[in-house]
Amino acid sequence: MKIFEPNKIFLFTSKAPKYVMFLFVIVLSIGLIEALIFSPEDYKQSHSVRIMYVHVPAAWISLGIFSSITLLSISGFIFRNKYLFIFAKSLAPSGLVLNIIALVTGSIWGRPTWGTWWAWDARITSMLILALFYLMYLVAWRIYEDKDKVLKITTFITILGIVNIPIIKYSVDWWNTLHQPASINILSKSSIHSSMMFPLMIMTAAFTLFSLLIFLMKYNTEMIKIKNKGLDRL
Repeated sequence: MKIFEPNKIFLFTSKAPKYVMFLFVIVLSIGLIEALIFSPEDYKQSHSVRIMYVHVPAAWISLGIFSSITLLSISGFIFRNKYLFIFAKSLAPSGLVLNIIALVTGSIWGRPTWGTWWAWDARITSMLILALFYLMYLVAWRIYEDKDKVLKITTFITILGIVNIPIIKYSVDWWNTLHQPASINILSKSSIHSSMMFPLMIMTAAFTLFSLLIFLMKYNTEMIKIKNKGLDRL
């Protein structure tokens, strides 16, 4: 798997952040204009619905990142490729940041919608559990010195954590929760209006670029550590 050799990828990733930052600023600016100015207010939630344009993309991408970390960790463990673990480790910080953003904005959104900042709703609780798995994953990289041991432990954490992903996704269908059922469906017609769908997709693209930027910064840091003598720990 020579395509995952750090020297080849580092040539690209070391130059990429400035271009990703440029795209992020442009897409985010367009997304905010669409979300805050041009998108309509909700007939029930009024202007508080605009929190959706931050809350939903952050939650989506956080779930996607943890799923990617799990896939990379399992693949790295099976094929004994440490570079896949570097990718996984570099993705984790952005996943945690977006998870926290989803929790905070969900709490802010819940105050005018549900009348409370926090409720032990199934989806909220399962998202909080996901944040704890992110934390355990990152802490494991910090506290374990033995490379083989940390690879096994982090892989185990991701395997346990991935079980929580379908719980988050289907919690609104399996239990009576404060959250409404999904408004966007891939296999069936979505209930959200196009006037809200368009800015939501732009903001999702902006948050994707944001997570990519954090990933590149973390990945480049890891590559520099590997290149420096005495700092070759993953």
